Amino acid sequence: MRVVAYSIRSFEKEPLAIANHKKHEITLISNALTAETAVYAEGKEAVIVFSDDEVSAEVIDKLAGFGIRYIATRSISTDHIDQQAAARRMIRIANVPAAALDQRSTEELSMALAEETILNLDKWQSNRCLGIACVCSRSCDQKNSQGQGGEHEH
Repeated sequence: MRVVAYSIRSFEKEPLAIANHKKHEITLISNALTAETAVYAEGKEAVIVFSDDEVSAEVIDKLAGFGIRYIATRSISTDHIDQQAAARRMIRIANVPAAALDQRSTEELSMALAEETILNLDKWQSNRCLGIACVCSRSCDQKNSQGQGGEHEH
């Protein structure tokens, strides 16, 4: 999968490279995602963001125009992402589940965030359910109650 990762700090580069195992073509940039820097996503399938990135409706529209189908955040929170705009543009969102960071030391956090982020990309690429990392406009329970059964098709 072709990906651009925004707001990358120097200490995040090695954990992302190790977790990725050269599976995805990831461009790492230190710039935050904004309406002006969204252009770096052109030609990519996914963006990796952090809680400081601006993922507003305007930015999501630009990302969708560049063909972005996935937004993976390297954080537990998704408050910085306009989820309704992403749903309208059929962009899937994933976060790092809080459970993945439990019992981790401060030194291990960068690696845990990287591993979970890459795991989300792997699952999207294989059309597998992201489980608790999936942030979508409908829940599995809602789907099950509608008689569609099974897991997400995310």
